[in-house]
Amino acid sequence: MEVKILSAKFDIKDAHKIEVAKEHGAYSTLDKLFSMTSAEVIEEVKSSGLRGRGGAGFPTGVKWSFLPKDTGKPVYLAVNSDESEPATFKDRYILVKDPHMMIEGIIICSYAIGSHDTYIYIRGEYTTQFKALQAAIEEAYEAGYLGDTVAGNNFKLNVTVHRGAGAYICGEETALLESIEGKKGQPRSKPPFPAVAGLYGCPTIINNVQTIASLPFILNSGADAYKAYGTEKSSGTHLFGISGHVEKPGMYELPLGLPLLEVIEKVAGGVLNGRKLKGIIPGGSSTPVLLPDEAKTVTLDYESMAAHKTMFGSGGIVVLDETVDIVELVKNLIDFYHHESCGQCTPCREGLGWMLKIVKKILSGKGKMDDVDLLRELCDNIEMKTVCVLSAACTMPVRSYLDKFRHEFEAYVTTEDFSAAEAKEE
Repeated sequence: MEVKILSAKFDIKDAHKIEVAKEHGAYSTLDKLFSMTSAEVIEEVKSSGLRGRGGAGFPTGVKWSFLPKDTGKPVYLAVNSDESEPATFKDRYILVKDPHMMIEGIIICSYAIGSHDTYIYIRGEYTTQFKALQAAIEEAYEAGYLGDTVAGNNFKLNVTVHRGAGAYICGEETALLESIEGKKGQPRSKPPFPAVAGLYGCPTIINNVQTIASLPFILNSGADAYKAYGTEKSSGTHLFGISGHVEKPGMYELPLGLPLLEVIEKVAGGVLNGRKLKGIIPGGSSTPVLLPDEAKTVTLDYESMAAHKTMFGSGGIVVLDETVDIVELVKNLIDFYHHESCGQCTPCREGLGWMLKIVKKILSGKGKMDDVDLLRELCDNIEMKTVCVLSAACTMPVRSYLDKFRHEFEAYVTTEDFSAAEAKEE
């Protein structure tokens, strides 16, 4: 099942160093790149079917083509390395094990969109990853792959790493831009979209680490070679972070379109200690949960996830076994998103705090059945009433837990009510 495209050099000793990376093909696409026009590169990426690997899944080449022409303004590339979604840990492997693959991808993208300045926005907690990435960038400058003449060609490119300060919201593309500009990391209202008015008010493309790292293979082997993996509408491979109650948690590169349960059984070794499967979070904490029966017909691609009313997200698969207390899980989930709200929008700032108080009340044994109903109602009242989708990233999964595991919420209420009635009789 596993494929080695993005992860081809992960098991090679010192592959993060430029001399080893070059021995195994790093920067080998650049001669071909500079023999092509930027339009030809964009068309090749379009033809590959590559979609954004940060969670949204928007076609990468199409996104690039949205850039306005001849504005007289500089064009920027921003690489989103603010990997902060709980259960997501794919990008950090690229940054540590094969950073030159991403740098090569940055060169490809920058040439295609006509950008001479790239900013890599990396989460502040990624200390090891930042050091590895910065060292690789310095190596690339010394080798002539970055700077005034990229690989001896008449193309200038500078790359700057910008460290965040630990705010999940800065993974949202416009909050990321605000943070790079030195402002408070809060999302912008759209339109205008970043492709038109992004960093410093200039046309900007924002792509995820894995998206950018996929480009060298596409350019070197061609769009058809990339489309040989995956499905018609979800092509290529993906780095899946599988965690939770499985025998072999870890990061696996797999072609898109594989059956979800088969991957859990054959790749991740099945449910831990032979226990029963209770649910699966398919794409990071913000994605609605799947029940075991639902998971039987799910495949790992964007279309199948959408058909099952959940999302592919970032490919962070979390397996929940029968020991999981769903109400406790929901408390942790809401606590995280409430803490990470930037506070700009009232429904998110106040609403998520209200939801957290309700679920804590239920867990304490002081909740009523009305509280369960109110929690469900708040999901509908908060979702999509804000500038960005952080609030929805909380309410969508919470709604799924309330709808699919309502009996567990009710058990906290009915059990405590019954105990209180018994105590009163005594």
